Amino acid sequence: MKVYQTNEIKNIALLGNDGSGKTTLTESLLYEAGIIQRRGRVSQGTTVSDYFPVEQDYGYSVFSTVYHVEYNNKKLNIIDCPGSDDFVGAAITALNVTDTAVLLLNGQYGPEVGTQNHFRYTEKLKKPVIFLVNQLDSDKCDYANVLERLKEIYGNKVVPVQYPLNEGPDFNALIDVLLMKKYSWKPEGGAPIIEDIPAEEMDKAMEMHKALVEAAAENDDTLMEKFFETEQLTEDEMREGIRKGLVTRSIFPVFCVCAGKDMGVRRLMEFLGNVVPFVDEMPKVHNTRGEEVAVTTDAPASIYFFKTGIEPHIGEVAYFKVMSGCVKAGDELSNADRGSKERIGQIFVCAGANRQPVDQLNAGDIGCAVKLKDVRTGNTLNGKDCDNRFDFIKYPNSKYSRAIKAVNESDTEKMMSALIRMRQEDPTWVVEQSKELRQIIIHGQGEFHLRTLKWRLENNEKIPVRFEEARIPYRETITKTSRADYRHKKQSGGAGQFGEVHLIVEPYADGMPDPVSYTFNGQEFKMNIKSREEVDLPWGGKLVFLNSVVGGAIDARFMPAILKGVMECIERGPLTGSYARDVRVIVYDGKMHPVDSNELSFMLAARHAFAAAFREAGPKILEPIYDLEVYVPADYMGDVMSDLQGRRALIMGMDSENGYQKLQAKIPLKELSSYSISLSSLTGGRASFTTKFASYELVPSDIQQQLITAHEAEMKDED
Repeated sequence: MKVYQTNEIKNIALLGNDGSGKTTLTESLLYEAGIIQRRGRVSQGTTVSDYFPVEQDYGYSVFSTVYHVEYNNKKLNIIDCPGSDDFVGAAITALNVTDTAVLLLNGQYGPEVGTQNHFRYTEKLKKPVIFLVNQLDSDKCDYANVLERLKEIYGNKVVPVQYPLNEGPDFNALIDVLLMKKYSWKPEGGAPIIEDIPAEEMDKAMEMHKALVEAAAENDDTLMEKFFETEQLTEDEMREGIRKGLVTRSIFPVFCVCAGKDMGVRRLMEFLGNVVPFVDEMPKVHNTRGEEVAVTTDAPASIYFFKTGIEPHIGEVAYFKVMSGCVKAGDELSNADRGSKERIGQIFVCAGANRQPVDQLNAGDIGCAVKLKDVRTGNTLNGKDCDNRFDFIKYPNSKYSRAIKAVNESDTEKMMSALIRMRQEDPTWVVEQSKELRQIIIHGQGEFHLRTLKWRLENNEKIPVRFEEARIPYRETITKTSRADYRHKKQSGGAGQFGEVHLIVEPYADGMPDPVSYTFNGQEFKMNIKSREEVDLPWGGKLVFLNSVVGGAIDARFMPAILKGVMECIERGPLTGSYARDVRVIVYDGKMHPVDSNELSFMLAARHAFAAAFREAGPKILEPIYDLEVYVPADYMGDVMSDLQGRRALIMGMDSENGYQKLQAKIPLKELSSYSISLSSLTGGRASFTTKFASYELVPSDIQQQLITAHEAEMKDED
């Protein structure tokens, strides 16, 4: 295979909602480029993209597929991404390492929730967008309606380059208003018949041609001047204007294709090769120090690993982008993240599971390597005199969590190893071993996402697992001041155990002055603070520990043991076993024995005294509250709001964004447990949402009592 230069390489992300036909389009693109000799079918499990067993079993894409096509002395690296929002991590990764997004739409449905989500990511990353209307041979295809909806949502930047002549099962022709030609196909598709535009279509085609010429001219002052003078541009001038418009996101061209019949695919590939920006025409990436990294072959080698695939009989396949310089088979590079050396034995270009060895890849190109010693997703490898690191891919917060357990407890360690490996393939699977909740929690993007993980554990790894409801990380605190004392005394022959602790607890807030005195039942307790310790708790909030013991009632050497006893109680709160926070503890008195007192005695005495005082101090349970944003079609707004109100959500505002309603709310984490399933059910899968932790707030008193009762029952069961 030819070694392509940076100015001959284009990187493209293929995105679209489930069912838009990305996998089928991939087959036609590879077939037209001669990479495969026969187009596979999704229904038969013979496609280049969906080659993993889970994809063939479920009939949908789970992983992105990296492939390339060579066309007209140019190399197009294309990443075919899953359509489901549950696998959005693959789309975000692809958009970060490519330069242009092709957004595929099902001609029957037009822009769907997946389209909206993907477009928002392109907007955030400032990537060019081409809309591609597929499935023009469907009974319900309505191209004019799709185009109208695109313009309603995305404005006048949406400019059609093609339109179909006859939608539906008889589709076989379209008009291209860039080239001003009619394209038609025989039933087998493939090579088009190119003819002049029929007279009856000329007026419509000319009107759309002029709109396209004007849109292209707007992106270049010279072209604009010529347009004003002649109202015409040459084909090359139009291409140049469209390319510049793509880079600045001032034009979103619309193309047509029938991927299933291989109609329009060759023309699409021609446009991608001729007009889409090359890698060196796009804004430069910055390393973690904020320095711009030029995409040139004469710079030191630097490659970024953006994806890991695990394949049977091969193991890990590591996919990378050459960020600068060039990489050759046999190069020895330094891992900037892990501090190790790595020899790249062979490098490959990809077409799904098919890999072709190459000698060299230049800046901007995409390839893969196998059998690497110490490389993980997100690592950077550098050549001599280069110390780049990259960390530009930011994934969305998790939306769905479940506790996971191996059915056979002896498989737990094996299960954890498999989960860690699987996270290399999909970083939006987050594995958490929660000491607080005493569970292994899997966080993902939705129920579908976690169901896929379970399938792979059980079918690929042969580890039966089950999901359980994840516990909620409640917090406990107090609302008033109280005091308690406890004497721990144990005698069993010889030296015994003795420790007595008197303490006061109260709510703590930053900036509170140290106490001077307290009054309980008419009795005043004066404080004489001797030492102060402020503990920033790992789970948030503080514990402030004051020593106000006078007259040597408790030796100072026992204070660390008393603090340890308090901390043990803070780590398993008296109400529900959750972490406690924002408490001030003042130890003001106690007793000790010259022989029997020791650290253990005072630790136990402090634990009991603190628990007793905590229960009398107006204890409250706090629950995590999340900011929620729901993107929903206007038709479903009422149902979604009613559902949220039933989940104790507080509606904060509503807005309109790109044809969808954006609803903002605050909602308890407990109520988010199955929200992704409910929202999908309510809206037929046409809504999406994002969440972000906001704060801890008091739970309602009735729910608090339910939680305390449930915890007491759990403690009895354990006993």
